[in-house]
Amino acid sequence: MDKSNELTRAEWTVIKAVWEQEPCTAPEIQEKLSQQTGWAYSTVRTLMDRMVAKGLLSSEKVRNATRYRSAITRAQAQRNEALSALKQAFNGALTPMVQCLIDSRNISAAELAELETLIQSRKKKTRS
Repeated sequence: MDKSNELTRAEWTVIKAVWEQEPCTAPEIQEKLSQQTGWAYSTVRTLMDRMVAKGLLSSEKVRNATRYRSAITRAQAQRNEALSALKQAFNGALTPMVQCLIDSRNISAAELAELETLIQSRKKKTRS
């Protein structure tokens, strides 16, 4: 995913709703998000059409309705977001980013053990 495909905060809101409800229409997403955002149908439709142009969503005309689906997975979007933060905020340096994340919240023993397992697994792969 290139820079043009980075998700804005509003696009994150929309794509999370799409992932939960796809395939879906703009009115369905507007209804789902109305309490949370207060967005009008036209706002949601414009956002979704722009997301199609960016390659984040795909659309298909079915009779008189446009049905939308995600064009990227949750994992792809999360990876892109993390890599963008790594590049922008930490100049690509992974260790300071991880240190910042660890220092920014209380990490459970289970989460630490999971991180240690991931690191050990990666070490084994790099030795092979």
